[in-house]
Amino acid sequence: MAGGMPVMELDAFLAARQRIAGRVLRTPFVLSASLSERCGVPVGLKLEHHQTTGSFKLRGATNAVLSLSPQERARGVVAASTGNHGRALAHAAKAEGSSATICMSRLVPENKVSEIRRLGANVRIVGRSQDEAQQEVDRLVSEEGLVMVPPFDHPAIVAGQATLGLEIVDDMPEVSTVLVPLSGGGLAAGVAAAVKARRPKARVIGLTMERGAAMKASLDAGRPVQVEEEESLADSLGGGIGLDNRVTFTMCRDLLDEVVLLSEEEIAAGMRHAYEQEREIVEGAGAVGFAALLAGKVKDIGGPVALILSGRNIDMGLHRRVINGEKDPLREGSRT
Repeated sequence: MAGGMPVMELDAFLAARQRIAGRVLRTPFVLSASLSERCGVPVGLKLEHHQTTGSFKLRGATNAVLSLSPQERARGVVAASTGNHGRALAHAAKAEGSSATICMSRLVPENKVSEIRRLGANVRIVGRSQDEAQQEVDRLVSEEGLVMVPPFDHPAIVAGQATLGLEIVDDMPEVSTVLVPLSGGGLAAGVAAAVKARRPKARVIGLTMERGAAMKASLDAGRPVQVEEEESLADSLGGGIGLDNRVTFTMCRDLLDEVVLLSEEEIAAGMRHAYEQEREIVEGAGAVGFAALLAGKVKDIGGPVALILSGRNIDMGLHRRVINGEKDPLREGSRT
């Protein structure tokens, strides 16, 4: 899949790093003894779930809000979200004296919705897909003059997420393979572009769930396509990429070396490994790196590996069910 030139330049990522410094944590990077032994090479964990709002999304949201003019911030910002972007945008807008409206589908877990409300954002629950929530965003932009800050398909969002890739190369200069959660592609595109700007021969592999993997379906089709959203432990990876996608589809097509699909059982195993072996609580989307390595789905590991623990914003009741052995707690009859 890789082979094209990055759509965005390193200078944009360096500028984003400087812009968000002091507002976003530089998260820890630690070696996993269990995975390093299992894989026979150093395996590093980027603990991005320790970020202030519990996920990497704060990087892109903060960079995007700070890139707006004072007049735009005064009008208020709006976005569709599967949860983590909404939480990040609510935090970033509040920090800069702006207001945020977050539109979400009914598939977004209640724990994420309530946290966005707690941060003071206006919440709109619309439909059963992110595409339907986006229609409400478009209406608010058109009728009320709010400024859209999309969850992934925007240069400022991608540049903000790319700062994570810069930190990985700083902490693991010889990194050979980077495993990155893949949804709309903001994180994957930014990390891939930043890593390959510094380590051109490094592989970047996108990881997503089997249920409703919109970017994978779009890459296979050669163009953005719609998919039906389904419930998944990796709910943060749900949602479409937008049929008029302008940034992330092209970047993911040109920069990702491979996309790996993971079953619910494999994601659950990744979550259990994170908890039992690494002492980390992660949501399903944050566990896909563990899942891919444990399932043997990353081939030809010839050097140091970095995987991103992208978020921890999971309902703790659901987390307990996974830890207690349910392979697919979102479907009936899943208890082992």
